Amino acid sequence: MHRLSSIKVKNAKVGMQCDGGGLYLQCTKGADSSVRRSWLFRYAVNGRERQMGLGPVDEVSLADARGRAAECRKLRENGIDPIEYRKAAQVQEALEAAKSMTFDQCRDAYIRAHAPSWRNAKHHQQWLNTLQSYCSPVFGNMPVQAVDVPFVMKVLDPIWSTKPETASRLRGRIEAILDWAKARGLRIGDNPARWRGHLDHLLPARAKVRSVKHHASLPYSEICTYLEALRCQKGIAAKALEFLILTAARTGEVLGAHWEEIDLPARVWTIPASRMKAGREHRVPLSEAAVSLLKEMQSVKQNQFVFPGDRRAQLSNMALLMVLRRMKHSDITAHGFRATFRTWAAERTNFAREVVETALAHVVGNKVEAAYQRGDLFDKRRRLMDAWAEFCRENAAGAKILPLRKD
Repeated sequence: MHRLSSIKVKNAKVGMQCDGGGLYLQCTKGADSSVRRSWLFRYAVNGRERQMGLGPVDEVSLADARGRAAECRKLRENGIDPIEYRKAAQVQEALEAAKSMTFDQCRDAYIRAHAPSWRNAKHHQQWLNTLQSYCSPVFGNMPVQAVDVPFVMKVLDPIWSTKPETASRLRGRIEAILDWAKARGLRIGDNPARWRGHLDHLLPARAKVRSVKHHASLPYSEICTYLEALRCQKGIAAKALEFLILTAARTGEVLGAHWEEIDLPARVWTIPASRMKAGREHRVPLSEAAVSLLKEMQSVKQNQFVFPGDRRAQLSNMALLMVLRRMKHSDITAHGFRATFRTWAAERTNFAREVVETALAHVVGNKVEAAYQRGDLFDKRRRLMDAWAEFCRENAAGAKILPLRKD
């Protein structure tokens, strides 16, 4: 034992030198002809020799190396393989480090995992923005298992009454991230952001805080006059807005429309499930007015999008907003035209509610009704959309239509 000295270690040449008790000084020649010295603990398991590195001489002194070798000998006396013991310790350290992930780290991991499944690319930024703005300053750097009810309330309480929509979405996002962390074994216990049977006892229902604010819409009695003025507007955005009105579709569905979804001879626009809010395919019957508009768009076809934009392949939401502003109608929204259509159908037609709701791509009835209602009422919806186009045409037929050009 203790055959080496500090001087011998410093002057050792290439080769292996024994200090005793399984501790060896290993000296190898480096690429630059220098001698590299490190410590090894050599032992046998079931007659097979193993070598365990204890660190380089520059970092581990002779005394420290002897201490590490002594620990290894104790493990061997108890029948434990030092290498396997160290591997297990490293694994345990990694697990403990994982369990100490902060809320912000879990947030980022959750978004990375789920972003590919989100239909709207904006969801990624919306999730990140709200969580960064409200959660990060309060408990973003805390271990995720430390997030409890007082911390969640500290985030939600100040905005629950003033920003109910934002607060409600934020609560749901916090709950989702904490559920993800629990499923990954990063926390235990109940979710402090759960609403039913938990936060509903601490916070008032959103409906009681502020009434639902609907998208501002145009009265259906004014739609003919509005379309007459709209058809005098220049640019692709005006055409997109007119198509949105004629089909009663959502803004994202119209702006993301691809030519491959359009069947002009059959007068059908088939929107894939990946672009629908309800996550299922939706067929839109096209009126003659909608078909005529699409034929006009074919003359300026630039890419796969029916309504192409300038700097991007797809026209932006802002383009429709600018059309409304130019027409001095900043008090209404593009989405509000769906309400205009819905009100007209209810007050001026005899079409069944199910037909109108299906035209709006709403889920009709409960699960039992949905199980029996397998069709999409397409023929009835075609008659509905033709009637809507005819109503929109009544006072707008004589409108002066300007040549199409890009905004």
